[in-house]
Formats: sequence, C-alpha cells, structure tokens
Amino acid sequence: MARRGKKFREAQARVERRPYSLEEAVGVIKQVAFAKFDETVEVAMRLGVNPKHADQMVRGTVVLPHGTGRTLRVAVVTEGPAQKGAEEAGADFVLTAEEAVTRIQGGWLDFDAMVATPDMMRHLSKVGKVLGPRGLMPNPKAGTVTTDVVSAVRDIKAGRVEFRVDKTAIIHAPVGKLSFSVDKLIENTRSLVDAVQKAKPATAKGRYVHTVYLCSTMGPGVLIDPVSLDLN
Repeated sequence: MARRGKKFREAQARVERRPYSLEEAVGVIKQVAFAKFDETVEVAMRLGVNPKHADQMVRGTVVLPHGTGRTLRVAVVTEGPAQKGAEEAGADFVLTAEEAVTRIQGGWLDFDAMVATPDMMRHLSKVGKVLGPRGLMPNPKAGTVTTDVVSAVRDIKAGRVEFRVDKTAIIHAPVGKLSFSVDKLIENTRSLVDAVQKAKPATAKGRYVHTVYLCSTMGPGVLIDPVSLDLN
C-alpha cells in the first residue's frame, strides 16, 4: 500500500472516527483542505446491491441545483434540423455519425459527454469499445440517447451528473467544488442522495444504503450520519 503524504495524514488526524451530520461533514472537509487548487467534492455511497445481477444495477442522472463547478464539453451526434438546435443549446461539437466515427477512430476524444439521437447509435456502435470504457458512450438510461438533444445538452451544461454503481457496489459522484458555500454543497449532496434512493432496484433486499462518505479530491473521507440524510 502506498504511504500517505504528511499533509494528508495531518488532515486525517483532524477527522474524528465517528459519523458526522451532513452539515458538520461539509464544514470538516473545508477545514482540513490543504491542496492549492479548487478541489472537487465527491460523495461515495456503498449500496446493498449485487452489481453482478443486471436487475440490481443502479444507474441514473441528477441535475445538481448549483451545478458541479465545472464546464463540460458536450458533443452531439445527430443529423438534420436537430443539429441547429444542439448548437443553439450550447453544444461544443455537433457532428454527423460519419464525422464522429471517423474522428474518434483517429484518436479524437476532446469531450466530456456525448449525446446522440437514437438513429445514430447503430453507427456509434463501431466505436463502442473506445467510448464505453471511458464512460462516454451515449446511453438511454443516462438520458444521452434522446430525440430531445436540446434538453439533454442544457441539462449537462447546467450540472447534470451521471451516477452508476461499480463492481464493488459503490457509487462515486461529484457534488461541487470546495469553493462552493456550505449551503450549496449540502443542497447538491442531498439532491444526489435522493436520486440514488429513487433509483433503488425493485429486486434489492435489506438495507439499501450502507455508508455515505464525503471527501475532497486530496482530502480524507468523512463518514456521514445516515439520519442527517433521511436514510433511516
């Protein structure tokens, strides 16, 4: 195991080994921060599901009320009148399927999210092995395969976050920047947690949310009391 740096260990020593209320947790991660850049604040939720079963996959999106603090580059793959709508909505790149496939096969990946209309997906399947592992492949469940590309682009630009449980049954998702006010981070975190709870699979049995941690990019994790998140 890699040895933690001195600053991290000092920050970790200032975090008590107990559950904090959400309000306290946000205050703590701000107090112990030591990085010289505006860190991203992230939530990690361990769920009581088995991701190996397709009917227990947890996936969805949520538009954070105060955004993520990051401007995402959005590529839209469509043809016809929808291209103009995508451009007006603020898409950074608007491409036909042929253009997108050719550029991606050539190594182009200068975007953070891709939106496509349903008729474009058979073409994008040619680069699925490139986009999929990077989380860039458009998906109906994530709202990135849609006939309403205008709304999709606006939501992503406004701070839409996609969450998906990993193979260890944990969801990691950003909820803002350390420079955000305490109130904004609290509201964003509650919005994410609520969305994950609503995405609970019908086949999930027993306790759904086991633990919730809040941390900044470089800082230690802070355990959040489930009561403060209305999880009990």
